[in-house]
Amino acid sequence: MPITSSAKKALRASARKRIFNIRRENAVTQAEKTFKKLVSEKKVKEAKAFVSTLQKAIDKASKGGTIKANTASRKKSRLVASLKKLG
Repeated sequence: MPITSSAKKALRASARKRIFNIRRENAVTQAEKTFKKLVSEKKVKEAKAFVSTLQKAIDKASKGGTIKANTASRKKSRLVASLKKLG
């Protein structure tokens, strides 16, 4: 357990950030799952409409530092490529 007051404050802050980061990460994961499901069911029209929602979730997670910028870029690139494969 933290002893100094600054360490106590840092612990509280990191606990708040942890919750926020988990929420962001879950939003990205759920969006990815939904998108992959649409792609696997070959629902191209719905998947194309969902791309912007997915990219928004990834960008928000990247902006907040939950995931790194290159990871966000890679995810977006691969998911859009999987959509283009369908035609």
